[in-house]
Amino acid sequence: MSDKRLTFKKRLHILKHHYRDKKMAPAFNAFHTFLFAPDETTHSGSHVRAADDLKRTMNTVIMALVPVLLFSMFNAGYQHFSAINGFPENFSLWNDFLTWENFWVGITTVLPLVIVSYGVGLIVEFIFAVIKGHEVEEGYLVTGMLVPLIVPIDTPLWMLAVAVVFGVVIGKEVFGGTGMNILNPALTIRAFLFFAYPTWMSGDKVWVHEAVDLAGGPDAISGETILGFLAQGHEYSYSISDMFFGFIPGSVGETSTFLILLGGLFLIFSKIASWRIMLSAVIGSLVMGLAFNGVVDQGWITETSKFYGLMSFDYWKHLLVGGLAFGIVYMATDPVTGAQTNRGKWIYGFFIGFMSVMIRVFNPAYPEGVFLAILLMNVFAPTIDHYVIRGNIKRRMKRLKNATILPKDSEGAAKELKAETI
Repeated sequence: MSDKRLTFKKRLHILKHHYRDKKMAPAFNAFHTFLFAPDETTHSGSHVRAADDLKRTMNTVIMALVPVLLFSMFNAGYQHFSAINGFPENFSLWNDFLTWENFWVGITTVLPLVIVSYGVGLIVEFIFAVIKGHEVEEGYLVTGMLVPLIVPIDTPLWMLAVAVVFGVVIGKEVFGGTGMNILNPALTIRAFLFFAYPTWMSGDKVWVHEAVDLAGGPDAISGETILGFLAQGHEYSYSISDMFFGFIPGSVGETSTFLILLGGLFLIFSKIASWRIMLSAVIGSLVMGLAFNGVVDQGWITETSKFYGLMSFDYWKHLLVGGLAFGIVYMATDPVTGAQTNRGKWIYGFFIGFMSVMIRVFNPAYPEGVFLAILLMNVFAPTIDHYVIRGNIKRRMKRLKNATILPKDSEGAAKELKAETI
């Protein structure tokens, strides 16, 4: 088998040199790189040898998303059958959740979203690579997985395809491609769906689609999310464990806080994502939630107010419902669109969590705000870094101005002192 594999690789290498100067070279090189490690080597100048590259970094994030994807498939079937037949009284993980029937519903509903997301997005990437004459970039590998996880499960495939084209072109390619975009492409796609097709994004038919009613005709059973119930002033019947482990309705991949937490720890351990952004975003959401709880405790908001349901919601439970945890772990930590300085990451993450809860409360028509908060902070991330760097320069210049110049033993000692001061 090894001989055949080497022969296949050698043949691809020969074809790669044949297509080197042709128009379709970027597309062929992308196929070659997808199968094998790049065979390009540096011949001059200084460089750093490392085990990670862009493709390995993207694959690491996808590995952190796979458990969330698999859980979403089981949860799709669980919510589907529970909405039709009622939730089981004595819930059993093996008999009620991890069943083939549930998984089959998830495969037939979630997998098409993944296929359309990757298929349409990569076609757009290949087209732009051929037109511009540059290599196909691996940045969409993660975006293609994130997109189907942040949309309602019954989103029409044609609608998703249109949104993907818009997000890749407007959210990334017009800025120059991977590494140059100022907005998270996956959230740009989500924002397009939200503003272009708001009735599909409202969350009132998140899980069950084209079910059969008692009369035998097709019907879409209502299955609002917990945030939807609270925004309407209604009570919800889910336990803390249901919300933490993810046995609740919601967009495809946002329900299981437990698996999202494990994915976040994996990304921190592999040094792919910033723990500063994650922690500060959690702190920001808790601060805003505490402020709203305080307003309710003081009696400034009564039960007749349309904001009462979400304002009275326990501040720490905001992390267990909706897309807040998913957005903090997988979206806010995007190294391209997020803040780059350490202090900037604390500021950037704090305001993401802070504004996410604020938008939830004051937007009862669509009680979810994390994607809007992250997109807004994407725009301000360069400004945050700019002022952080300016502040660092001012402090260093002040230290240099007030520094006491010691006697110089030699010219080398003076240069060393100046370098340490700056």
